Amino acid sequence: MFQAGTYAQNNISVSGSVGDVDGIPLPGASIVVKGSQRGTQTDFDGNFVLDNVSPEATLVISYIGFITKEISIAGRTSLNIILEADAQALDEVVLIGYGAMKSKDLTSAITTIKSEELSATPTGQAMQALQGKVAGLQVISSGGPGQSPTIRVRGIGSYDSGASGPLYVVDGMFFDNIDFLNTSDITSISILKDASAAAIYGVRAANGVVLIETKSGSYNKKAEITYDGYTGYQVAQNVLKVANAEQFTTIALESGSAPDAQFILNAMQRYGRSRVNPNIPDVNTDWYNEIMRTAPIQNHSFGVTGGSEDASYAIGANYFGQEGILKMRNEYERFNLRSKIDFKANDWLTVGANTVISNATRYDAEDSAWRQAYFAVPILPVFDPLNTNATPTAYANAQDLGYRGGQNPFPTLDFSENRSKIRNVLANFYAQIELVPDKLTFKTAYNHNFETREKREVRLPFFIGNNFQREDASLFKGNETYSNQIWDNTLTYTDTFGKHNLSILTGGSFRDEAFEQLRARGLNFPLSGEEAYYLDLAQTIIQEDVGDDGRREYGLSYFSRVSYNYDNRYLLYGTFRADGTNKYQEKWGYFPTVGVGWVLSEESFMDNNGVFDFLKLRGSWGQLGNDNVPGSEGSITSQVVTTALGDTLFSGVSTSSDFTSLKWEVTEEINGGISANLFDSQLSLEADYYVRDTRDAIIPVQRPLIPGSIRKNVGEIRNSGFEIALNWNKTVNDNFTYSIGGNFSSLKNEVLDLGGQPFIDAGTAEFRQRSIIGESIFAFYGREINGVYQNDAEIQADPIAVANNLVPGDFKYKDLDGNGEINDDDRTVLGSFLPSYSFGLNFGLAYKGFDVSASAIGQGGNKILNRKRGEVIFTNDTNIDRDFAINRWHGEGTSNSYPSAAGIRKGWNQKLNDYFIEDGDFFRIQNITFGYTINKDGSKPGLPNIRLYVTAEKPLTVFRYNGFNPEVANGVDNQTYPIPSVYTFGVNIKI
Repeated sequence: MFQAGTYAQNNISVSGSVGDVDGIPLPGASIVVKGSQRGTQTDFDGNFVLDNVSPEATLVISYIGFITKEISIAGRTSLNIILEADAQALDEVVLIGYGAMKSKDLTSAITTIKSEELSATPTGQAMQALQGKVAGLQVISSGGPGQSPTIRVRGIGSYDSGASGPLYVVDGMFFDNIDFLNTSDITSISILKDASAAAIYGVRAANGVVLIETKSGSYNKKAEITYDGYTGYQVAQNVLKVANAEQFTTIALESGSAPDAQFILNAMQRYGRSRVNPNIPDVNTDWYNEIMRTAPIQNHSFGVTGGSEDASYAIGANYFGQEGILKMRNEYERFNLRSKIDFKANDWLTVGANTVISNATRYDAEDSAWRQAYFAVPILPVFDPLNTNATPTAYANAQDLGYRGGQNPFPTLDFSENRSKIRNVLANFYAQIELVPDKLTFKTAYNHNFETREKREVRLPFFIGNNFQREDASLFKGNETYSNQIWDNTLTYTDTFGKHNLSILTGGSFRDEAFEQLRARGLNFPLSGEEAYYLDLAQTIIQEDVGDDGRREYGLSYFSRVSYNYDNRYLLYGTFRADGTNKYQEKWGYFPTVGVGWVLSEESFMDNNGVFDFLKLRGSWGQLGNDNVPGSEGSITSQVVTTALGDTLFSGVSTSSDFTSLKWEVTEEINGGISANLFDSQLSLEADYYVRDTRDAIIPVQRPLIPGSIRKNVGEIRNSGFEIALNWNKTVNDNFTYSIGGNFSSLKNEVLDLGGQPFIDAGTAEFRQRSIIGESIFAFYGREINGVYQNDAEIQADPIAVANNLVPGDFKYKDLDGNGEINDDDRTVLGSFLPSYSFGLNFGLAYKGFDVSASAIGQGGNKILNRKRGEVIFTNDTNIDRDFAINRWHGEGTSNSYPSAAGIRKGWNQKLNDYFIEDGDFFRIQNITFGYTINKDGSKPGLPNIRLYVTAEKPLTVFRYNGFNPEVANGVDNQTYPIPSVYTFGVNIKI
């Protein structure tokens, strides 16, 4: 006790300041007693006080962008500390495959988005926050809660639509999507767009690579506690207007259909006549308004980061909740836990572990309800007390008015449930050994992602009327298990000698991917509630729906990378990867790449040019593989064939095989670009032009003499385009900064080869899409309209109209082959669902504690097949959209682009044509945020940094398409979930 008391009395209080070489104070600098957790931070003026410190202690002083310094107290009570700028730290470091590089040394097309830009978007899917921020990256929103956006990097290069998504790499682990990640846990997302950047990942990288780095702690940093949360609501925007009761009645009577006229009378007899207009029923149901609601959204994240001299840590928890705007059990909840620890065991060994645990529950929408609401007639109410036979709810039935279908979407909403429980565990462990200090490093890393998906679909019985009922209670259950293991080993050598800078990486990777699935469906379980939703309680198991399958795939890879620069002026970069797999007959693929760069701003002739602070020309070439396409498959069939030769019958066996012998698709890309900083680095420029060819594309090939097709590696698809990004950042003074930026990208998608075939059909016979050499993949294919017949004289003057018994209000089609007839030979390409250009704009301003930011996006050149309109071919006694009701042809001169109410019911006008193919161009205000930060400069001791903000996400979208929104992933709109506007209030707290 005496010794301890003497020791405490000998301790001293140390005060002082921390600044840079120019004497500018460094607020928030970390001062830690070496070998302990005790420390403090400098205040706004760079001053600090540290009590009860041993006079023999050593202080560790650190600040971002500066070289860490150690100072022995040596009995002093006042210290004035100067930190030197770390030139290496001031160069922005960009993630690349299996490492990082300074951005000035890159020869590839890579765009990095920091966490600050991601956090402005209230979303449960991190990739949604990238929409409009990266040139060449297409993010197609999905309005459903918990649903992933569709992501495309530089177009589509595969005929298999499921094989065109990028590879996601989260702290070294491969993923097909990153829905489980919380946006607040991400430090940065890097998009590796060209082959040179992505080729280090070989057969997984053909569609681009998205590198995600999660947040880490910092050595020698006092613990920082953060809370980030928001709450708000979602509102459907651009709700599609359909015909109201008066418009619907007018069109039904104009159609000349006696049954439809009778249905109107039936509605008036059942529900009464309108007191405003007695010629229409006293019902005017807006079905979209009935099935939608305002839905809440919330997010709460808590984190602690920090570190000592030998360890750093980051731990956190997150809750995200979102309800859907569809009136049913349509919601998404996710709870995440994460931890990331790095430990310096000694001078040559560093080990670490990173774990993310995600538990999510998603109730998916019954999307058919969107389609039903579109077609439901407005003269039908939601409920009908006269429908006394209905059970358990007296919903209205359009069949009671004479229509063929029940139409009411509410039985679908009320008696259906689609639940998925998604559990995800990501574990990463690594050890890094400094074999030669600052020169030769060995790293081994083991990554394991284990995911389970429990699916449950419940269909409860109901009776609304004959042929509008569900007799059996149905229960489907499916369990899916995914296990993905990767073991990477890399050896990295870096050295500088004279003006030569060299980095060499070589390594190997083993991948083990396993998938198992068990599924079954049962009928007629007890209707006592959720406790009865088990297959053991079902009276009948549908044998055809019982399945148990799986797969297991292995991959072994060897790779290397060389990065060299001479005098920071001339850059050379190259990678090579060999990939082996058990998925295809061809076991190995080899993927090289090379990139070069010239930093002109380092040349003497650029000295004092007054414009360019940094200017670099770069170019690259590389090959990538795509193993997302399905593996080889097929069967051998045989049949006995009997034929007569002369007077004798002979029997034999005919054998055919549809086995596929496949290998991965190969993407070859050339990229040229320029990177520049201008006007004291206030303006930055990134521009690229690329040509990306997918060779050995797997396509269906028709078999000669035998019906059907077989998949072969014989296709070729090209994507090419130009990308540019400009950003201006200006610091006016210590209190006022602003930024303005934008990006633009073009895209041309073209089919180059179909294995000798002139075309490949897709879609359906009624809604044809066709891939033709020289045109875009899956282009819409139909007839071109040349106007609408206006009068009988015009009909009589046209032999085509006379031959087809046409009348005024019918379409005129272009006779493209000029033979005086209109048939399938007069079809042509009507457009592509891929946009030919897209752009993003952003603006930010900060004054003292206030900040405001805004962003906008847009695209054009793409087409959308409005299949909802087109399905009049299958039934014509349903509702139509208000645009047609207003603009239909209903007399000479009223329209030259819309048919009449009677005409839209005729087969002649229902052939796929450019009336059903609409423009997908749009402009959207993507995000507006206003914020205020309390104690932003840290000048008020004891008060945390608190930022309050309000956000409007997607408040305005301008477009001409007759649908909820023009973001349709495959270009075919049948029952697309609307994309809501989101309004939130949020709080960020740092302690």
